[in-house]
Amino acid sequence: MAKLNPALFIREVRQEVARVTWPTRKETLITTGLVLALSAVAAVFFLLTDKLIQFAVGLLFGFGA
Repeated sequence: MAKLNPALFIREVRQEVARVTWPTRKETLITTGLVLALSAVAAVFFLLTDKLIQFAVGLLFGFGA
């Protein structure tokens, strides 16, 4: 079983963090903007799909829209 050594753990974590390639501020803003835009597109798509299904079920069963 491995021994628990907090000092070794912290040292290894710092080494790993030093190897990370952090994104620039510009890359972060662009990625955030894309996530928000695609989330909005997905929300509109599912809203329209839901309304279409609601309309079809209403026609099929004679209630609703």
